Amino acid sequence: MSLHHELVSLVSETNLEVSDLQISQLVEYVELLNKWNKAYNLTSVRNPSDMLIKHILDSLVVGPVLKGETFIDVGTGPGLPGIPLAILYPEKQFVLLDSLGKRVTFLKQVVFQLKLANVSPVLSRVEEHQPEHLYDGVLSRAFASLLDMIEWCEHLIEPGKGRFFALKGQIPQEELTQLPENVILEKCHQIVVPRLDGERHLIELKKV
Repeated sequence: MSLHHELVSLVSETNLEVSDLQISQLVEYVELLNKWNKAYNLTSVRNPSDMLIKHILDSLVVGPVLKGETFIDVGTGPGLPGIPLAILYPEKQFVLLDSLGKRVTFLKQVVFQLKLANVSPVLSRVEEHQPEHLYDGVLSRAFASLLDMIEWCEHLIEPGKGRFFALKGQIPQEELTQLPENVILEKCHQIVVPRLDGERHLIELKKV
């Protein structure tokens, strides 16, 4: 089965609405990731079919939960969850931040080939990134801990409005007990990724 058909089949197991153009863009992204991965080692997932589940679907299913219009994906790596979400929501803006040059080079190529007008790859360490405007949300998928995420990204969102969205496996109960006083747990969303083993949760934190 082609990647296109595989992805259509996977998306049909969710409540997401994804157009034919978006399916094509997502498949092209996976093909680019697979091609560049051989030289750049961008992800430990080697099989494009596995990428559809572990990278694309795993990123897309958090989309309906996101609040806001401007997001920064910190430690984005090869663009996860930022690129799939930017494809799904062309009306929202995504800054993709990574401190490794080869990843940002790859992201610039993706933006160019997929003509993504709503994505800005940025080469920087997160604590050194000073945006012109604060973001509505900070996204992270492979960040160390909630506490580190808050500490390093607190200057990126405004109190009362900004949210931290952390993609996790199991609910990090211990980390949630260590939140600083100015950050509260807004909601813990259970995320279902078709054909993926193991638990997935999106932790939504609010800066007060």
